[in-house]
Amino acid sequence: MLIRLILIICTLFIAGCQPKATQVIELTKEPSYHANLSAQGDLALLSTFEQGVQVWDLSSHALKYTWHHGEDQNTVIDTRFSPNKKYAVTLSKTSVALWQLDDGSSIGWWSLSAPGQTVAVADNGSLLVGLTNGSVMSLDTRNNKLIQFLGHTEKVNSVALSADGKKALSGGNDMQAILWHAQTGQPIHTWQFQSRVTKVALNQSGTLGFAGDSTNDARIWNNITGQELSKINIKRRQMNFSAARFVNEDKHLLTGTPAREVILWQRDTGKKIANWQVQLMKNTQNRGVVVYSVATGQAGQIMSLSSNGLVEAWPQTK
Repeated sequence: MLIRLILIICTLFIAGCQPKATQVIELTKEPSYHANLSAQGDLALLSTFEQGVQVWDLSSHALKYTWHHGEDQNTVIDTRFSPNKKYAVTLSKTSVALWQLDDGSSIGWWSLSAPGQTVAVADNGSLLVGLTNGSVMSLDTRNNKLIQFLGHTEKVNSVALSADGKKALSGGNDMQAILWHAQTGQPIHTWQFQSRVTKVALNQSGTLGFAGDSTNDARIWNNITGQELSKINIKRRQMNFSAARFVNEDKHLLTGTPAREVILWQRDTGKKIANWQVQLMKNTQNRGVVVYSVATGQAGQIMSLSSNGLVEAWPQTK
């Protein structure tokens, strides 16, 4: 009983020490399926239960566009901005759609050969779509050219694409993270894990890669040499990542988890620099909050967009 009381007190103490967000923007009160921040933290892409897919300008707190992804009821499960903010992509289990951000128009819509799981988009509008059958669609939307990557043997959980659309990184239930040429499907490096890979990320140039599995194994690589730069210093038995982005000129990795956490890591050592906690959902029985996306804002602040419908920002630790 005494041990349990001490644990409760310690948990409350840790939660109370978390710095509060200095800026909070509420985008929606309704449930959301997924959301994404632009790299500069000035745009938000939100898949809502009843209001379709919304694009928000966070600098003016204004709703720019509302999109409907083909079906009568919104079923978009993954969303992404291109690094140059020219395109946005939305993914449902049955189709993927590409959108123009300067005027909100639809560029194209493609049906999937198997249920979709994860998506990424490059500056030229090229797409990656990870499927539950273990394959990845690499789609050159300008030339309508499709390559099917078959390097995985089980469901693909996460994909990432370099800004120029040339390098692809994918991770799946087969416990592999694979770096490959998006235009040819030729593998470059393969990294093995002890459990399913749940999250991958690339920096914009494609020279750095990150992958994390469903336990506590998360690593950063030099994609040119294939050598490991660091292993993320996770001091507990399990940490899953729901968001990851290289920030601060690629010196740091910023991550989000399904447990309300936003964490900044040193790229070369894997050491934790600082961590923050997003707000709980209000007026609901569901007390869990998933961090969907993270970014550093134009003023250098740490930003998150979560399933609570909130964009939150904190000053970055000096």
